Amino acid sequence: MNRLKNIWITATLLGGMAFISCGSSAKKENARTEDTQEKETMVVPPAFSADSAYRYIEEQVTFGPRVPNTSAHRACGDYLAAQLERFGAKVYNQHADLMAYDGTILKARNIIGVYNAEQKKRVMLCAHWDSRPYADQDEEKHHHSAIDGANDGASGVGVLLEIARLIQQKAPAIGIDIIFFDAEDYGIPDFYKGVYKPDTWCLGSQYWGRIPHVSDYKARFGILLDMVGAKNATFYYEGYSRRTANRFVKKIWKMAERLGYGNYFIREDGGEVTDDHVYVNQYRQIPCVDIIHYDNQGTTGFNPTWHTLDDNLQHIDKATLQAVGHTVTAVIYNEK
Repeated sequence: MNRLKNIWITATLLGGMAFISCGSSAKKENARTEDTQEKETMVVPPAFSADSAYRYIEEQVTFGPRVPNTSAHRACGDYLAAQLERFGAKVYNQHADLMAYDGTILKARNIIGVYNAEQKKRVMLCAHWDSRPYADQDEEKHHHSAIDGANDGASGVGVLLEIARLIQQKAPAIGIDIIFFDAEDYGIPDFYKGVYKPDTWCLGSQYWGRIPHVSDYKARFGILLDMVGAKNATFYYEGYSRRTANRFVKKIWKMAERLGYGNYFIREDGGEVTDDHVYVNQYRQIPCVDIIHYDNQGTTGFNPTWHTLDDNLQHIDKATLQAVGHTVTAVIYNEK
């Protein structure tokens, strides 16, 4: 994904205090009553296992960097499709020749697992499965080295594979589509000296957006997972998600807080990023929420391992996987 635009927006509501009156206590009481009712009626989802999600991340990384046009990429693609089939999904493989920023033709493959195909009420869950061919945020000598992408790529896929396993055991009330987008991370590197070209990131989701796996595909909303495995990760409201899918942003973050993960899901505005959710929305008009690590203390806005050789299994934390996986699972099992 492209780097954050860092559009922190500070809103100071100086006049808000003037409207506090005796009626506020009644509103608070009603809110507490509604929250209690929600808790009582909430569907308890199958138990998400961070150990299982971690194992799926490890298996992806074992193939090596999943860069398009490599044997590791082809082998991992076969593994992911087989895992979805094993977990009871109807699997679609979208093979496409996509042109990278430098004219390279990428043999790309979007992998889609469909559950309850006849159900019109659907939610899509997605992540990119390829890894970056360049460690362009590392020392210069490593710029042309491919990264493991344990967090940036494999973590989101690992969480979704675990959710697929749970869906096989107990299906939610709605249809679910799990999409692994390819060629997300082959965008223009920082060291490139050529002419800048727009839309060089997220090639797989752009292709799927134009030509979905089934004609006229629709979903109620989507959830994109990107870099969801780092220790003490923080997930702020992402800017594009807030503008185009704010209702669902609030739904997800509220669920996280209810489950006790408010220290991960921060209810504040973060930056805006070019990621797969942008093209899901632009091409399919599906509101899609990007759950992505945002570091408001760093220089890039991302985790320090982002696009470096340190993006490896050593920096994957099961507590973060649990927070994200449990939250997303609870959201989809409470859709009706």
